[in-house]
Amino acid sequence: MPSTYSRTDMANALRALSMDAVQKANSGHPGTPMGMADIAEVLWNDYLKHNPANPKWADRDRFVLSNGHGSILLYSLLHLSGYDLSIEELKSFCQLHSKTPGHPEYGYTPGVEATTGPLGQGIANAAGMALAEKTLAAHFNRPGYELVNHHTYVFMGDGCLMEGISHEACSLAGTLGLGKLIAFYDDNGISDDGDVEGWFTDDTLKRFESYGWHTIPNLNGHDATAIKSAIEKALSVTDKPTIICCQTVIGFGSPNKQGRKECHGEPLGDDEIALVLKAIDWTPAPFEIPEDIYAGWNAKAKGEAQNDEWKSILSNYCEEFPYLAVEFERRVSGELPVGFFAKADEYIKLCQKDGKKISSREASQNALNAYAPLLPELLGGSADLSGPCFSLWSGSKNISAQDASGNYVHYGIREFGMSAMMNGIALHGGFIPYGATFLVFMDYARSAVRMAALMKQRVIFIYTHDSIGLGENGPTHQPVEQLGTLRSTPNLHTWRPCDTTESAVSWKMTIARKKGPSVLVFSRQELEPQKRNTVQLAQIEKGGYVLSDCEGTPEVIIIATGSEVSQAVATQKKLTDKRVRVVSMPCVEAFMEQKESYRESVLPTSVRTRVAEEAGHKNYWYKFVGLEGGIVGMSTFGESAPGHELMQYFGFTTDNLIKTIEKLLK
Repeated sequence: MPSTYSRTDMANALRALSMDAVQKANSGHPGTPMGMADIAEVLWNDYLKHNPANPKWADRDRFVLSNGHGSILLYSLLHLSGYDLSIEELKSFCQLHSKTPGHPEYGYTPGVEATTGPLGQGIANAAGMALAEKTLAAHFNRPGYELVNHHTYVFMGDGCLMEGISHEACSLAGTLGLGKLIAFYDDNGISDDGDVEGWFTDDTLKRFESYGWHTIPNLNGHDATAIKSAIEKALSVTDKPTIICCQTVIGFGSPNKQGRKECHGEPLGDDEIALVLKAIDWTPAPFEIPEDIYAGWNAKAKGEAQNDEWKSILSNYCEEFPYLAVEFERRVSGELPVGFFAKADEYIKLCQKDGKKISSREASQNALNAYAPLLPELLGGSADLSGPCFSLWSGSKNISAQDASGNYVHYGIREFGMSAMMNGIALHGGFIPYGATFLVFMDYARSAVRMAALMKQRVIFIYTHDSIGLGENGPTHQPVEQLGTLRSTPNLHTWRPCDTTESAVSWKMTIARKKGPSVLVFSRQELEPQKRNTVQLAQIEKGGYVLSDCEGTPEVIIIATGSEVSQAVATQKKLTDKRVRVVSMPCVEAFMEQKESYRESVLPTSVRTRVAEEAGHKNYWYKFVGLEGGIVGMSTFGESAPGHELMQYFGFTTDNLIKTIEKLLK
């Protein structure tokens, strides 16, 4: 660091850039960046292991801004330390297609590790990253070779701790002993409505002590020496995650707005900025940083040296453990093993020959037993429903605080936390996470599923007990509207297979999908196996295909998914006087990605008489059958009764399907 500039000057560069960018955009949150600037300066300049020239270096430290509304702080840090983020991008804060959107977005900006903004999810992502680091280290590190050895740092605020997901993720992080997770709690006492003492009086230290965290209280967040001492203490504790409670002043340096909600979510204004600059003794013009301060912040040389040191370790590791080295590089690159698809296709053919009547949740477990031995990167788990969801496979090994070498996480009853942690695991790299619960409980996790799609992460969400067919547990546990919600989410593939074969294909396709998450929806009840020829077998992965056809041009097309497919086929067989085509549609999104010519071959526009059948909310299917079409589906919640009785009561019968078709043909 240049002797002509102090740490305060370095932190003030962050404050100045943050104020300038928010003011120019006339939008943003200057208070958090101004309050956390001193903490960020010490962490990034003295401790964070990263390489601006190689933002994807596998052994870099991860930094997550959970209080993502303070995004301009992160952008300023990235710009000053040498990432590919120009001053022009900071001037374009919040503007269309800039690299500096209003909240950090993964994939837009080099150095941004996670999309944050929905409060609490960032700390949960960070917990997933720390879990991935610990598990990957257990898989690959050998005596004398710390190939995986990095920390996950997270900034979070009062809002993150008020959100329930922070309890879910932080509780599990303590139980799993994630000692390389270090969280800085910006305890400034202000949220959007003002002084949080009116609605947030938790004893945060006691709360985190009860989770099994190492706690550091009452840090002066504007004292660099104290900040360094706190980080040193955090790094010295390796068997517990650490929370550092930082007493800061929101909008630090603003004579009229610091410590008040007025600086939380709106620009300070030109007059107030002038007063701030005078108070912090900052004289450069807006968006101008003195060259000496740029030099003091620049982390390229240090980062390159750290990266090179790690490359030397990797080189020696390659010589001593050549197979492990190749496997490590494959896994962190996200590539699947050579030969996986050929072996998966062999298994799918066996499923088609098998012909057993089983539930699709059991078929899912069978697929796991076939695929998982080929994929050591699969990191499974469940929200306390491993048995009912059939999410364990024969080679599953639990991960614990004492032994992280396994491949399965018991997340406990924490659906939201599980889902956000899986996002963090995927973001970290080296794993393909999957996690299971009942479909109806997707509602708890909905925001994290959405974030997985937004971040384009390969995350697999398993949801079983997929309809009113689960029976006696009643409408509280019977999903109705969830399938429509999932299918309306951009960049999310939702598979609802009808038998063992489609279940195997759906697993194959979700594993193969690199640019977004997938949902696998499975039944509790047993499903009839369907007959297919070679062409039909190959077409399953297209998301929709003709399962059973008629002679000539069809008069009627029945579209069905999951447990209703067998009923559609049975109906076709009864309608001997009509030309009926049955289309199985296990994944609408995959079907819509096919060429128009293929979609037309399955659902010809000339055939206007169409009926859709699915034991979910019927509204979704109008896009395929039109306003003149028929839909056998749900428009109410379910009831408590045996599953087969409910299916009959709500009209999921061949007789009702025939009546629906005949009414349309009149």
